[in-house]
This record gives sequence, structure tokens and C-alpha cells, in this order.
Amino acid sequence: MKAIATRGASDITASGAFEEIEIERPSPTGEDILVRIEAVSVNPVDTKVRAGALGELEAPTILGWDATGIVEAIGDGVSGLAVGERVYYSGEVNRPGCNAQYQLIDSRLVAHAPRTLDVEEIAGMPLTALTAWEALFDKLRLAQDTTDHGDQTLLIINGAGGVGSIAIQMARQLTGIRVIATASRDQSAQWCREMGAHDVVDHHDLVDELKRIGLEDVDYIFNCHDIGVHWDNMVALIKPLGEIVAIAETKQQVDLNALQGKAASFHWEFMFARPLHDVQRELQGAALTTVARLLDEGRLRSTLGEIVGPLNVKNLTRAHQMLEEGHTIGKLVLTAMAED
Repeated sequence: MKAIATRGASDITASGAFEEIEIERPSPTGEDILVRIEAVSVNPVDTKVRAGALGELEAPTILGWDATGIVEAIGDGVSGLAVGERVYYSGEVNRPGCNAQYQLIDSRLVAHAPRTLDVEEIAGMPLTALTAWEALFDKLRLAQDTTDHGDQTLLIINGAGGVGSIAIQMARQLTGIRVIATASRDQSAQWCREMGAHDVVDHHDLVDELKRIGLEDVDYIFNCHDIGVHWDNMVALIKPLGEIVAIAETKQQVDLNALQGKAASFHWEFMFARPLHDVQRELQGAALTTVARLLDEGRLRSTLGEIVGPLNVKNLTRAHQMLEEGHTIGKLVLTAMAED
């Protein structure tokens, strides 16, 4: 089978950052399934792993942790899935990814795909939906009740990104909280409003922007951007006993002690933690099942931003470049690799 691999490249424009390789098609055992990939999405984690965030890549490595496809074969320990069914999933950062024609994946991390969406719309959902779900409902412990949180506020920093886009929807549709998203361009601000944000503010002047809409502070913050860039604003804006959750690391020094006086809590969300440490894997499959139902009911919508083209070296390189430039809205999706 064909796959797109990298040997590691901090500069995506460097010659040979990606290469097409030919490898043997694997066979599933145990709780694994083999999926024929129909569409994939690209995420910031792809660019970070390619650039060495998890260590130097000494052998050709297949990236990609967002996919939908058809079950081709199942291991003898699999239940609830059958050959021929369409599934969607994110996967495990320490196993070969989905930038290939076929992929082995742990069935506990998988769910039946939404029935009412195109494959491109489906492929953009798993990683960001799981990240937003775990951040909002596991870490911030928001109640999934539209009559609750009515007098509380949630600030989502980087609302037009992949995670922010679905987090806005989940918070708006599943809770009663007031959702404020940050965006600095007219196009991204409009996107956030379409996703369901009650208010949109400019992150370049965040404290004054919150005052403009009548707020001195907020109950919850979901930071989907570099925490160092926004640390001082978060410290200033979080309410006493408030809670912050973040998904992106920083190279800057931050003063965690600054939250002590408010007894505010800080949480990390890392969607790959459960499979990486083999903890409650099945909860990710269950969450994706719920998300699929909400998508089919129309309560959530796909955050597909652009279809880059079929999965090949040229298009995958372009998608990584677009992500690293930092101006994408929604998710970047590539369709299946060409058949042999």
C-alpha cells in the first residue's frame, strides 16, 4: 500500500520533507481494525511531530490523526463493528497515522461515522471534537444541561481554529453558558458567530474588549493558543475560583503562582493522553458516538474549512504550510490517496 511519510523536517519547504513510500498492508489482530481511508484532516500536532516535538524521527514516519473510512478487516477481539461500515476516529500519536491508503486502529477509539455528512465533512471532526469534549466536560466539568450555567461565562481563545470552532458549538448547544470567542479578523469573527458565539472580541486588546461587552472577568477560559502569549490576560480575567483549560504549550515562562490568590485552577487537555497511557480508551469511542449523533441531529455542524485536494506529497505539504502560517479557519481536509 502507499503512504506519505516524513523523516522529520523543521522547515516544511525543505526538499524531501514528505515522501511517498510503499509498505506492506497490515492485518488486524486483537482489538484492532483495518480501515480503508476515504479522507483525512491535518492538525497542528502533525506539524509539531514532523518538526521534532516528540523527538527526532529516525525512520520514515506516517503522520495524521483525523480520518474517516471503511472497515476492511477486524481483529478477533473486536465487537460492535463490522466489515463494510464507515467509521471515524483520531487515533494514537505513537502509532502510524492516517496519511496512507489503509490504517490499523484500536477499535475502542473508533465510532460509526455520522450518516448525514460527506466524508470530507466527517474527516475534519474527530481530533478537535474529542479535544473540545474532554476540555469542556472532563476538565472544566461543565454540565450538559441548557438550563445550567445561565449566569456564567466561557471565554474561548482562538475561536476560529479547529478546536475553538467545535468548542463554541458544544458549549452553545449543550450548556446554557454565555460563550465569548476571540478573533482578530472580520472573516474569523464572522465564522465564530456562525459557530454560535454570543460575543466575539479581539484578542489583541482582550481586557478592554471584555469591558466593552460589559464583563470584568469570566468564570471559565478555554485557551486554544499559546498560553504564554495570553497568560497575563488570563490571570487578569479569570474569576476567583475560576477554571482555565489549555491545549497548546509555550516556550515562554509563565507564573503559575499568579493564580494562587484567586484559587483558580489550571488544566491541561491532551487528547492523546488516554491512548498513549492506555487509560479509558473506550471513552473516546463513546464520545465520538455522541458527537456523531449530534451531527446527524443538526445540533453540531462540521467545521470543514477547505478541501486541499487528494492526499499526495504536494497537497500535504501545502496543508502543513497553511497551518504553520496561522491564518486557517476551520479544518483542512484531504481526500483519499489515488489507487494503485
